[in-house]
Amino acid sequence: MLANKNAIVYGAGGAVGSGIAKAFAREGATVFLTGRTQDTLDRLAKEIAEAGGAAEVAVVDALDETAVEEHAATVAARGGIHVSLNLANRGDVQGIPLVDMTTADFTRAITTGVTTTFITTRAAARHMTGQGSGVILALNSGSAQGSPMLGSTGPADAAIDTYIRNLAVEVGPAGVRVLGIWAAGIPETLTRERVASVNSTMQLDDAALQGILGHLDGLRITRRSPSLAEVAEVAVFLASDRSAGMTGTFTNVTQMFPS
Repeated sequence: MLANKNAIVYGAGGAVGSGIAKAFAREGATVFLTGRTQDTLDRLAKEIAEAGGAAEVAVVDALDETAVEEHAATVAARGGIHVSLNLANRGDVQGIPLVDMTTADFTRAITTGVTTTFITTRAAARHMTGQGSGVILALNSGSAQGSPMLGSTGPADAAIDTYIRNLAVEVGPAGVRVLGIWAAGIPETLTRERVASVNSTMQLDDAALQGILGHLDGLRITRRSPSLAEVAEVAVFLASDRSAGMTGTFTNVTQMFPS
């Protein structure tokens, strides 16, 4: 589905980024893995190569405009940028009532999320509009609809959702599609360490973590949480020409919030 396409994944070293990057490579894309940790990216590139895929690594901070622009230019020179996905960590803080949050904890995810999304999508869009095609993807938890005790996550998601829709309107006439995915509570990504990194009040043992996963299953329309593989398949479809009729919208893999 992605043969002969170049796909940049920012924040590729994370669990979601790794899963989607592998799916892109499996479907024929050359995946350009970026992030801030060389070793993590190298391990992922090795896994992709061993599975028969093509991947290249570059240490790029998605907050560094110059680095992002220079890297995008090198990819564009290799035949164009066909897919761009930003998954850079935002520094979300959850588990604290909004009225008790510090300003810094509240604004960090919003500022970082919007900034990295803007820098990376701008770099991709400049090249994509010139070539007359391309797909820009975003992924967040879909919490903009209203989710108590998710702290900065909901407002950060809302800002990105709005930006993605506005960008789609501007670049659509040039043949560039801009799409988002809502995916929250992917079981393979919810480790005790990951939960603690965004919610310091939750120090979980294995039983408590399984309880949270079970609770999330019960909130889904289908009573089961989407797997990382299923989320990655959605990303592949949206990045491919098979979704050519879609832009300016979000695909709801979460199953908990209205589309």
